[in-house]
Amino acid sequence: MRQQRSVRVPAVVLLLFAVLAVVSGCARKEGPREGEQRYSIYYLNSAATRLVAYDYDTATEDVDSLLQELMENLMRVPAELDAQVAMTDKVEYQGYRKEDMVLYLFFDNNYSAMSSYREILCRAALTLTLTQAPGVDYINIYSGGQPLLDSSQMPVGMISASNFVDSITDVNAYERAELTLYFTDEEGEFLYPETRSVMHNVNTSVERVIVDELIGGPESSSLRPTLNPSTRVLNVSVNENVCYLNLDATFLNNTLEVKDYIPIYSIVNSLLEQLSVNRVQISVNGSQDVMFRDTVSLNTLFERNLDYIVIGNSD
Repeated sequence: MRQQRSVRVPAVVLLLFAVLAVVSGCARKEGPREGEQRYSIYYLNSAATRLVAYDYDTATEDVDSLLQELMENLMRVPAELDAQVAMTDKVEYQGYRKEDMVLYLFFDNNYSAMSSYREILCRAALTLTLTQAPGVDYINIYSGGQPLLDSSQMPVGMISASNFVDSITDVNAYERAELTLYFTDEEGEFLYPETRSVMHNVNTSVERVIVDELIGGPESSSLRPTLNPSTRVLNVSVNENVCYLNLDATFLNNTLEVKDYIPIYSIVNSLLEQLSVNRVQISVNGSQDVMFRDTVSLNTLFERNLDYIVIGNSD
């Protein structure tokens, strides 16, 4: 016995209110039959903009059998439901391994090749569906034999249902940000813009996302990084159009072959692409009384500098 119901998930901010229309469903039915347990299988609506939860009743009690059953149903959409599987049809599911409270899911490389927006929805669908099984509190996703990485190239790690919902109608509010980031070339003398579309949690500021993306490095093979990839962001805040950025001491250990001003203005010019920011204060472990590479004092409010920017291909 199945029953369809609709669950909203956030989409692009400008489209947020457009995607909250409820998927039509059958009339409310009685609960599961005697000896059965009801679970929710999560799919995407036909437009792939939000999750659709579908009630699934089963008498299966063995946890391994239940997990296989839930996964099989998650990967095929009931004929009567106008929806689609959360992952794209290119993704190959390769199995799972359960250790204590953690369920490890294995997919081929096509899983991490999904768009960031689609992968977030897929991650939510997998987590919300499979952590309903007794004794499964977390999932951990592998793609191509490697742990799934976030936009900062850090392992996503264990994911629980609480990462996505406080109430079933608010699945981890994400929004899309269109960023212009500045990286350098092989000579390390100039900055080149790279645009990218990034999904991020609404509780994370766009300014923090920008710095994290800069630390992660460029996507274009013709560009080079400007920051030490081990740099940690301690805090980011904006007050009266000034962005206050506090980094750990790794920021000073920049051995990249770039001019002294490149790391500074990579950050500054990228942040000043946001209308909310017109100056940047950079601190290291909370202190502005620092010299970067013994040549650039951080005890100043940095403004946009277009002298180092080249518009066009770096090749």
